[in-house]
Amino acid sequence: MNADERRLNAISEKIIAAAFEVSNVLGVGFLEKVYENALNVELKLMGMETLPQAPLKVHYKDNLVGDYIADILVNNEIIVELKTVKELDDIHIAQCLNY
Repeated sequence: MNADERRLNAISEKIIAAAFEVSNVLGVGFLEKVYENALNVELKLMGMETLPQAPLKVHYKDNLVGDYIADILVNNEIIVELKTVKELDDIHIAQCLNY
C-alpha cells in the first residue's frame, strides 16, 4: 500500500467512524437530509474539510456530458453518498462506483 492509499484509508476510517456516531446519536427514522447535515457537522468536528452538495462534472472521453451533486465531498477527494434505506440495492452500488 502506498502513501496515498494509506492517507485515503485513514480519511475513510474517520468518515465511517463519523457515520456510526451519527447513527448512534440520531437512530433511525429521519430523512436523508437530516443525516447528511449531522454527518457534515460530525466530520467538521473531527477536523475534516467538507463541502455539502458538492457540484461535480461528469466526463466521457474527455467531453463534459453532465453534472452531478455529491451529498458531501470530504477533503476534496472522497465522495460521501448517503442513503436512508433498509438495504442497499444494486443501483445504489452502481451509482457510487460511477463516481
